[in-house]
Amino acid sequence: MLSLAVENNNLSICLNNKQIYTIATGQELLTVGTGESKYKMSHGSFKIKNKIEAKKALTVKNITLSKNTAVITLNEGGCLVEIIDSDKLFFSFKGLENFNRMEFNIPALKDEYVYGGGEIFSEFNLRHNKVNIWVAEHINALQIAKKLIKQVFGVKNTQKKQKFSKYETYYAQPTFLSSRKYFFHSTATAQSQFDFTNDNFHKITVNEIASFYIGFGETFEDTVSNLSSVVGKQPNLPDWVYDGYILGIQGGTDVMMKKVALAQKNNIQINGVWIQDWEGRRVTAAGKQLYWNWQWDRELYPNLDEKINELNKIGIKVLGYVDPFLAVEKPLYKEASEKGYCVKSKDGDDYYVTITTFPAAMIDLTNNDACVWIKNIIKKNMIDFGFSGWMADFGEYLPTDCVLFSGENPEIVHNTWPAKWAKINREAIEEAGKLGEIMFFTRAGFSDTPKYSTMMWNGDNHVDFSIDFGLPSVIPAMLSLTCCGYGLSHSDIGGYTSFFNLKRNEELYMRWCEMNAFSPVMRSHEGLNPDLNIQFDANETVLKHSAKMSQIHKMLKPYIKSAVEYNSQNGVGVIRPLFFYYDEDRAYKECFEYMLGRDILVAPVIKEGETCKEVYLPNDEWIHLWSKKEYTGGTYKVSAKIGEIPVFIRKQAQNLIEIQERILKLL
Repeated sequence: MLSLAVENNNLSICLNNKQIYTIATGQELLTVGTGESKYKMSHGSFKIKNKIEAKKALTVKNITLSKNTAVITLNEGGCLVEIIDSDKLFFSFKGLENFNRMEFNIPALKDEYVYGGGEIFSEFNLRHNKVNIWVAEHINALQIAKKLIKQVFGVKNTQKKQKFSKYETYYAQPTFLSSRKYFFHSTATAQSQFDFTNDNFHKITVNEIASFYIGFGETFEDTVSNLSSVVGKQPNLPDWVYDGYILGIQGGTDVMMKKVALAQKNNIQINGVWIQDWEGRRVTAAGKQLYWNWQWDRELYPNLDEKINELNKIGIKVLGYVDPFLAVEKPLYKEASEKGYCVKSKDGDDYYVTITTFPAAMIDLTNNDACVWIKNIIKKNMIDFGFSGWMADFGEYLPTDCVLFSGENPEIVHNTWPAKWAKINREAIEEAGKLGEIMFFTRAGFSDTPKYSTMMWNGDNHVDFSIDFGLPSVIPAMLSLTCCGYGLSHSDIGGYTSFFNLKRNEELYMRWCEMNAFSPVMRSHEGLNPDLNIQFDANETVLKHSAKMSQIHKMLKPYIKSAVEYNSQNGVGVIRPLFFYYDEDRAYKECFEYMLGRDILVAPVIKEGETCKEVYLPNDEWIHLWSKKEYTGGTYKVSAKIGEIPVFIRKQAQNLIEIQERILKLL
């Protein structure tokens, strides 16, 4: 319970009757200024230079209190501090319209941990780092080229990270969660930065004047739930999602049906097929990519409408693909261009963005008519056609030098683009009356994404064990999303990005498959270059492994479904950090183990060739899933052979014993 009090013209902010912060007359509250930024975009990756032209310190002149709101008069403008729902502070500003930069500090402790910033792949605890809040392509061509060259010369250090300052992310969010059980969330949409390098304070820099929230909780669950009341919650997933393995397949109707038959013959619990090339496939120097024309390619997928009905009757759903681009060679682009529905360049032409090796136009999501147009295409060509879900890809590529229909500054709109795209997909489903039956999953995100998207996936990970781009990286990515209030995420089984000597081997596929069996959604991707990569049907060993993991995932249905429902009600993610429940130093640092719900601890194998893994178990009573051996808190070396990923069940969770017995019968 928060409360405010003013005495001697000083404001005391109290939590549960304990003073946590004071704002005093004469104190410097924040710094404002004016500045400009220069952006250089290449393939969705950005180089940004900020220039500050003027700065001014704002000090407190007077403070008055009106109910649950403190009115702070500054030497220019003012600040309102309001208590919302008894557990959140909302800071807003007035009279600062002449400024477009702000900077302030939040008190910190030397031993404090911080998490969030969106979806961060290379780190989990962000302390001692500077986090750039700007939506971008996570993986760029230069990073890939360097890796390929090193591998040609035999350099393959999967445990070495790039500098944190070099990383970008598909999903940025001006939010962080503190180990002191509070969250910070800015309403800014412009670029911002969190500087966590100082022992005594966190420095927040924002390229606009924006309000912000600071919220509290008795527990971490309470704190994240409080955050979700600001950013939104995801609905329950369709029931069919839990019934096995969604196989990523491409190449046409015949290929799809043959692979479905093969999966069934080998006892793979297949609940869906995801055909990303339903609208056509283009082969480029980068790999097998897609024609972004959101109409059924009847030549590649003859009789697809009939096959969707056939598969639905046997409990197999069919999923597609869509993004906010348009292929300039195809008819939908011609229609959109004629109607003025595309983002423009400054000379008035449609703005073409280069995607790998080809150009594409962008639907202008600030144009309501354009939004209605693409929404109706999704409803007619995908929902009415029979798709039960799709990948709603991209959202990161809005250039800052474009012209928008709304007349808004692209620098302010850029970060919001993925949430606008998610909103269109969500509205299409809702208007069709299919929410709860259809799932779409997004790659990019920002502050409004949690309330519009139904599922995240972790993007185009490398098909290897590299700690910052491969299999290991998706674990801190999912955990950081949970800390930002987004509770449903998963990754492509086997990864996506593959070139030349960067290709998926059998071990990587199987390790990724077993990890995703213990996640909300089990779905594979053939990858950018499918012919380079091991797939689910590579050989008998891989087929048996796929079948076993799909069966385990289906057995976990009641447990995972319950965790998803808990997220929809309380905003507490399905993939959770260990420190949510265990106040131990190692728990705050652990980024490659996770809690699946409250009662299952998963420690994926993240190193190639590892068959015995050191596992940290927090102070509790644990039962090893495969051996039934009991453990208490500590660090142990446990068997980690392929097919028996280290998984532990809390002994207190008696409801999982029956599921454990069923799983052991598979061995």
